[in-house]
Amino acid sequence: MKKITIAFVLSLLVTVASFAQVDRSQFPKAGPAPVIKIGEAETFTLDNGLKVFVVENDKLPRVSFTLVLERDPLFEGDKAGLTGYVGQMMMAGTTSRTKDQIDEEVDFIGANLGVSATSVSASSLKKHQGKILDLMADVLYNPVFPEEELEKLKKQSLTALATSKDEPNAISGRLSSAMVYGKDHPYGEVTTEASLSNVSVEDLKTYYKTFFKPNIAYLAIVGDMSKAEAEKVVKEHFSKWKSGDVPKFTYDAPVPATKNVVGLVDRSSSVQTVIDIAQPIDLTLGDEEYISSRVLNQIFGGGSSSRLFMNLREDKGYTYGAYSSFAADKLIGQFSASASVRTEVTDSAVYEFIYEINRLVEDGVTQEELDKAKANLAGSFGRSLESPAAIANFALNIERYDLPKDYYETYLQKMNALTVADINKTAGELIDPSKLYITAVGNGTEIKDKLAQFGEVTMYDNMGFLAKEMVAVDADMTSEKVIENYIAAIGGMDKAKAIKAAKLEMVAEVMGTQLTIELIHDDANMRFAQKTLVGGNVMQTSVVKDGKGTASVQGQSMAMTDEQVDAAKLGTYFLPELHFETMGYTLKLDGINDVEGTPAYKVIVTTPLGSTVTNYYSVESGLKIKNENPVSGDTFYSDYQEKNGVLIPMTQTIKSAMIPVPLEAKITSLEINPELTEADFN
Repeated sequence: MKKITIAFVLSLLVTVASFAQVDRSQFPKAGPAPVIKIGEAETFTLDNGLKVFVVENDKLPRVSFTLVLERDPLFEGDKAGLTGYVGQMMMAGTTSRTKDQIDEEVDFIGANLGVSATSVSASSLKKHQGKILDLMADVLYNPVFPEEELEKLKKQSLTALATSKDEPNAISGRLSSAMVYGKDHPYGEVTTEASLSNVSVEDLKTYYKTFFKPNIAYLAIVGDMSKAEAEKVVKEHFSKWKSGDVPKFTYDAPVPATKNVVGLVDRSSSVQTVIDIAQPIDLTLGDEEYISSRVLNQIFGGGSSSRLFMNLREDKGYTYGAYSSFAADKLIGQFSASASVRTEVTDSAVYEFIYEINRLVEDGVTQEELDKAKANLAGSFGRSLESPAAIANFALNIERYDLPKDYYETYLQKMNALTVADINKTAGELIDPSKLYITAVGNGTEIKDKLAQFGEVTMYDNMGFLAKEMVAVDADMTSEKVIENYIAAIGGMDKAKAIKAAKLEMVAEVMGTQLTIELIHDDANMRFAQKTLVGGNVMQTSVVKDGKGTASVQGQSMAMTDEQVDAAKLGTYFLPELHFETMGYTLKLDGINDVEGTPAYKVIVTTPLGSTVTNYYSVESGLKIKNENPVSGDTFYSDYQEKNGVLIPMTQTIKSAMIPVPLEAKITSLEINPELTEADFN
């Protein structure tokens, strides 16, 4: 059956004058750390425990309010995803306003109002502060959590989750978190279709009643407001908020790996591998190593002049960028280094990552690197002071993390005092090069064996769960037999070969826009034509005939290269499996894989010029259920119906990085062996 994906995706598709001689071979010597005068936030606390921080700034007639809840991380278990709904549901209506009324009132005064599971924020012009505070308080005190809104949000979440299953970076994030923290940890658990479906309105109400308490809340006010005025408006709007006991949670610290291990998600359609190397670290804001870890990261992978970037991009050319981070957290932090690299250099890139990690720990940094990092970070810190919101955030951090009152005023002095020995000590304390979690999302056939040199390779699925163990392929099973079984499953060779041509129309919808895809297959004469229409207007066409191909996008035509024609021929035939042998394609049976819960034979199809696609055929039924294409993404086949004695998949679901959401295309009309003319291919 013709795979529409390639054709469809195409449619979406100072000069400075110097008056003095300067020795530019040497960096200027760093001056003393400047004394930072940070405007202090004024504070007060309501009787209900709400702590308020006020940073007055009358440069603009605006004011913002940010309310933060300081609760422990929450393990959501079989309701993972619950906290993602809290904010949207609180904004979905109150006892006095509907969702639309809230939105209209906020928009009318040009304000902003937002809610999450741990915060409520609002901002407006000074003259509208009373109105925005009324709205903020209404959402905080009187949410109604409408059932119909939750159902809408669930549908959106399920669509987003389906999209993320085919997004390499999202897959990598889930895999790395699962390996570093474990699935029974708040930072390692995975949101699934089942857990999203388990969330009820009552769950959201319970969360709201449990955690939205003033005694664990901080309110930061920034803008054109004095402390005296702040005390007045805060008491007016937040003093009736009732305090209450809030549960505390503790979790076992993640157990570090005992040796380097490798986790792999096989994504055959990938032409790149997403690599992430990580391990848990004990690092909290305010720790002795915190500031030195910022400097360490700047040197190692914090920007375009870092070691990772210079090695993997500038020197080796493996990637567009390689970066690292040392994430601090009250519960448990994480060290991570990552990049997306070409499939063929995956093992070489992992080697360079590990080489640089070992070099950092064993050899340390240089004075020159330290001086550059300090200069860069000092500039960033200085620029951050231009924002009043940053001052408020500093005040919140001092309170939340029990930091010294002058922590930020002396930040640059503390950083400037760091020595090479300090940075090297931090590297040794935070990183253990022998206990790394190495994760890769890419073409498993090409990279699995190569990755084994770095540690035992364990296979995972795209949700970060251990991949299901498939039974071994029978010794007498071959790729040719898989194709024979497929042809037999759809109706047999005679009936399949009786289909010489086909004309079909498929209809799909992307974010409310209807697409119509018209396809014409002339298998007997190796001709193919495709047309994509949006709203009745032709957006893209492609034609393959006489060994050549052309593509047109919005009227602009271009000839296909030999390689493009070679790849396009894979989909020229209505039933391509009938022609694999005559076209000179090479087939390779690469075991049995789990495809959305169905065991399937994995067959790699390679053209004479080297273009490849991967097909999956159900072990039980023999039918083709999935195609992976490095250009256009993944296509899933379903709803097989008998047409002219042959089973045809009437629905194709396409997942591609070039499409914002999974695309479900249904065949609405199908003509078998129609009369075709030359005009059909012009």
